Amino acid sequence: MSETSYPVTATDPELAGRIREAVQGGLPSSIADLSSLVKIPSVSWDSFDPANVERSSEAVRALVESTGLFDSVATSRAPIEGDVLGHPAVLAVRMARNGRPTVLLYAHHDVQPEGDPALWETPPFEPTVRGDRLYGRGASDDKAGVMTHVAALRAVHEILGDDLQVGVVVFIEGEEEFGSRSFTNFLAQHREELAADLIVVADADNPSTTVPGLTVGLRGNVTFKLTVKTLSHASHSGMNGGAVPDGMLAMIKLLATLHDDAGSVAVAGLTSRDADYPDYPEEQLREETGLLEGVSPIGTGHILSRLWSKPSITVTGIDAPSVVNASNTLSPEISVKISARVAPGQTAADAYDALEKHLLEHAPFGARVEITDVDRGNAFLVDTSGWGVAEGMQALEEGWGQPAQQVGAGGSIPFIADLAEVFPEAQILVTGVEDPDTRAHSPNESQHLGVFHRSILSEALLLARLDARS
Repeated sequence: MSETSYPVTATDPELAGRIREAVQGGLPSSIADLSSLVKIPSVSWDSFDPANVERSSEAVRALVESTGLFDSVATSRAPIEGDVLGHPAVLAVRMARNGRPTVLLYAHHDVQPEGDPALWETPPFEPTVRGDRLYGRGASDDKAGVMTHVAALRAVHEILGDDLQVGVVVFIEGEEEFGSRSFTNFLAQHREELAADLIVVADADNPSTTVPGLTVGLRGNVTFKLTVKTLSHASHSGMNGGAVPDGMLAMIKLLATLHDDAGSVAVAGLTSRDADYPDYPEEQLREETGLLEGVSPIGTGHILSRLWSKPSITVTGIDAPSVVNASNTLSPEISVKISARVAPGQTAADAYDALEKHLLEHAPFGARVEITDVDRGNAFLVDTSGWGVAEGMQALEEGWGQPAQQVGAGGSIPFIADLAEVFPEAQILVTGVEDPDTRAHSPNESQHLGVFHRSILSEALLLARLDARS
C-alpha cells in the first residue's frame, strides 16, 4: 500500500474546467438513468427470474450505446459449463488511435436479492431519494458503478467529440453477485476485444463521503454448503433427547470450533498478512457498522488488519425448522451456508483445504459431515508502482478535492485475479462509489449522490489524462 512517485500527465486547466461543467450538467440525467436501472430486479441467483437480468443487460447496452463513442456495442453470454450459459454481459469497444493507451472499464449490472422486505424503509426496487442518498437494491453495488462509466464517457465525448484518441472497452458483467461463473470463459471468448493497458474496476469502497479510496488489497473467498447428519429420521425429543445427538446440537458444536474465545478464526492453515494501517478507532467501527452498545468487536490486533488482512468465517444462512413451525423433534440433519474470507497471500484452494480438514476432524459425536456447492475466489494485491496508479490517484484528487487513500477491502472481487492472469501486462485500478453508509448487500442500500458526482468527475478526468498520454 505504498505511495508512488511515478510521473503523471499534466492536466490542462481549461479542459478540466469544461469537463467539470459537462459532468455537472449531465448529473440530473445520470441520476435519472441510475434510478431506471435500479427499478429492474436483476438478481442473478438461480432461483430468480433470469429475464430480469436480460432486461437489465439490454438497458445497459442502450445506455452505453447512447454515449456515441463505440465502434461496437453488444450483449454476449459465455458458457458456464457445457451448454449452460451465464447471464448476459455488455461489451463495447472503441479502438485506440495514434498510439494512445486502451482502458477497460468494468462494472456489473446484476444485484443481490432484496432479503427481508420488512427491513426496508422503502421498496427495494422503487428508487427513492432521501436527503443526499438514493435508496434501492443495486443503487450503489453496482449500478452506480455502471452509470459512473456511462456518465464519464458522455462528458468526455461532449467535450472531445470524435477527437477522443484513447481506446475504451466497456465490460458490464451480469453475474458478479452469483460468483462470476462464466467469467473465465467470457475472458477466453473475448480476449482480443478486452485487451487493455489499464483496467478500471468500479466496484469498491471509499473511506468516507469526502475522501476517495483506491483499493489495493482484496481478500479472497471460499463459500460452501455444510450439512451435518446424525439420524436416519426425526424422532421425539422428549423420548430420546439426552441420549441421542440431533443434527442441530452437532452443527452448533462444530461451528463453535471455527473461532476462539476472542472471536478470531481458529482454523489451522488459514493465514494472515502483515501490513501498515491508517488510524481507525473502535468508535468509528461502531458508528459505521451499527455495533450495539455493550457488544464487543471480535478478533485481535489492529481493527483494519482484521477487516483487510486476516481470514474471517461467517454463517450466512441456515436450513432448519423455523421457530413458528418448531415441534418437539430431534432434527436428523442441519445445513448452513459458510462464507469464509481469505487473506491476501493465500490461495482460495489452500484455504478451502484447511477448512475442509478442520470440519472433518472436528465433527462431534461421529456426526456425518458433507460439504457441497463449493465456490472459490482468490485474493488480490494491486501493484502500485506503475503509471496507472499514479494517474488514477491524481485524477481522484482532482475530482474529489482531497488526496486519495490507498486502502484494503474486506470484501472479495475474485475475478480481478482472473483479469491479472489473462492480462499480466495491464495495470489495475479498483475504484468505487460506495461509502461506509452504503449498506451494500443489506436492506436500505443507498448511493450517496455527492460521491456519485465526484466518482463520475474523477473518471472523466482520468480518461482525459489518458487521452493526452502517448
